[in-house]
Amino acid sequence: MAGTYAGIVNSAVGAKLAAQLGLPRPARLRRYAVGAPLIEGPVLVGGLGEAPVAERVGDLLKLEGVDTVTEVAAGERVAAVVADLTEAAVLGELDALRALVAPALKGLRSSGRIIIVGRNPKGANGFAQAATRRALEGITRSIGKELRAGATANLVLVDDGADANVDAAVRFLLSGRAAYVDGQVIRVGAGTPAEPADWAKPLAGKVAVVTGAARGIGASIADVLARDGATVVCVDIPAAGDSLARTANRVGGTAFQLDVTAADAGQRILDHATSRHGGLDIVVHNAGITRDKLLANMDEGRWASVLDVNLGSILRMNEVLLADGGVRDGGHVVLVSSIAGIAGNRGQTNYGASKAGVIGLVDALSADAALVARGITVNAVAPGFIETEMTAKVPFATREVGRLLNSLSQGGLPVDVAETIAWFSQDANAGVTGNVLRVCGQSLLGA
Repeated sequence: MAGTYAGIVNSAVGAKLAAQLGLPRPARLRRYAVGAPLIEGPVLVGGLGEAPVAERVGDLLKLEGVDTVTEVAAGERVAAVVADLTEAAVLGELDALRALVAPALKGLRSSGRIIIVGRNPKGANGFAQAATRRALEGITRSIGKELRAGATANLVLVDDGADANVDAAVRFLLSGRAAYVDGQVIRVGAGTPAEPADWAKPLAGKVAVVTGAARGIGASIADVLARDGATVVCVDIPAAGDSLARTANRVGGTAFQLDVTAADAGQRILDHATSRHGGLDIVVHNAGITRDKLLANMDEGRWASVLDVNLGSILRMNEVLLADGGVRDGGHVVLVSSIAGIAGNRGQTNYGASKAGVIGLVDALSADAALVARGITVNAVAPGFIETEMTAKVPFATREVGRLLNSLSQGGLPVDVAETIAWFSQDANAGVTGNVLRVCGQSLLGA
């Protein structure tokens, strides 16, 4: 766990002082490891009415060998709570959520999980039901800010008739893969999920392309995709050739030196993936740059370069990669946005514009009739404060504050972003498209 503050408040003397002053103490988060159990400890599962998703989750957990309970006995501690409010139609029914979840919170284990499941407000029948469904988001985000010891709270909104598609989202949120995903909403809709033969290798047989793969978050994305079974084409600029080769060698993939702003970048990536690996299933648009300056001092060169690398290049590459003969049917496209594209950031108008544009692109592509017909999903991650070489160069005081401005009171790791991208890339997620998932520990910045 990085950070001077974290080191102090977790020391013997610092811990006592933190307790006396009520200071936050960052906890060591439970992150995914191959072979680790889905969740360590019993899970409280319940809900309102027939709670159809709760029943499904109970069956899933039984297959995983996880014990479930329907209420919390005195002195009992649970590892997670799954609350099914899919049948909530009026405000008074929200009390079922309070009655189920509240008794479990004081005894929730370290790195515990609260998962609330509801219906999409857009499909509501009347104003009261729409308001009730939307209220679940406020409840979830508020619970997330009450939790301690690395615990998280997230909301899954399932479209009517899409209950069979919820399994992968529940697995993700219960597991260590979602360690830094907190206070977020995942929307699950129509689709035909394909459960992997082995959940430890959910990307087996897939070919993935990762741009900006030489170092940092991009290298971690390549690592996790390969760990999950994918063959990875690692793309980065020629100047990063040595680092790119190390990444590709480590993951057993291929290194492809390329400037993504080149007019023919998309075609060259597709040709490489097809000739070397037989096709393309997953595209991760991660390459990006910053050229920060206050808008009053921003020159045309800084403005144009950031917009072109971070957004223009994606638009051009997608013309080839998403056309017939590009990404195979049932494939997955994942883009890397940023908190800056949601909340803005001082001195980053160009960067914020590019990352907000990425979100707009996800909205448009995920609704594109041709891509929907081909079963191609399009999603994005929006990282918050992630411990990288770039954030290590941020002034000390700013860096320490950045780490603490979230519900988990610490910065995330590149692997946290990579885990979410790998999850979006699973065929089990055929019903998950059009999502922008913040990997930010429930940052206090932005929506």
